[in-house]
Amino acid sequence: MTEQTMTKKAFQDSAQPSPVATRLVAESRNAAEEPSSEAVDKASLGRTVTLIGGTLFLLVLLGVMAVNLLGGDPVLATGDPAPEFTLTLFDPFEQEQVALSDLGGQVVVVNFWASWCVECAKEAALLEQAWRDYQDRGVVFLGVDYLDTDKKGLAYMAEHDITYPSGPDMGSVISRAYAIRGVPETYFIDKAGKIAHIQIGPIEKEELYRLLNDLTTTED
Repeated sequence: MTEQTMTKKAFQDSAQPSPVATRLVAESRNAAEEPSSEAVDKASLGRTVTLIGGTLFLLVLLGVMAVNLLGGDPVLATGDPAPEFTLTLFDPFEQEQVALSDLGGQVVVVNFWASWCVECAKEAALLEQAWRDYQDRGVVFLGVDYLDTDKKGLAYMAEHDITYPSGPDMGSVISRAYAIRGVPETYFIDKAGKIAHIQIGPIEKEELYRLLNDLTTTED
C-alpha cells in the first residue's frame, strides 16, 4: 500500500464518528423528539379543564332552561296580548334598542335562537329571506339570542347573513316573559299587539309565508 493510499484511509477513518458519539447523538435526538412528562401533563390538564368547562356550561344551560320551564311566567296562548319588552341590539346595528311598544300597527315576528342550537340553523336562512321579502309590507323581525355570548351570537349572524334587528336576551328577561320552552321558538304578533301564532321548533317556508300573508292582509 502506497503512502498516499495509507494517508487517505487514515483521513477517512478519522472523519467517521465513533460509536460513542453516534449513541450520544441518537439519544439527544430522541430526547428532542419525545415530549417531556411535564409537557404531557400540561396538555392533559388543558384537555381536562376544557372538558370540565364545557360540562359545567351545559349543566348551567340545562338548569336555566329548567327554571324557565318550571318557574317562569304562565305559558302564553294564541290571542293573548304580547308581553312588552325592550331588546338591546348587538353593536353592528345603528339603533341601540327597540321596544315592542314602538312597533304598534305592524306585524312583529319574534324569533328566539342561539348559536349553539342546531335546529335554529335550519331555519336561519328562511327567516332572513322572509324578512327581506316582507320588511316593506309592515313586517318587523326581531331576533332574541338566548343563553349565548355576544361573540358566538355575532358569528352565527355573520355565518347565516342575518340582517334583521337582533340582540342578546340579557338576564333571560324576554324569554321568561314569553315562557319559552326552548329554541328555536317564534312568536307572530299581529297589528293589534296580540299573539297570532306560536311556532315551536323550526318553521317550514310554506307555513311561514302563509302566516305572513294572512297577517299583512288582515285589517286593523
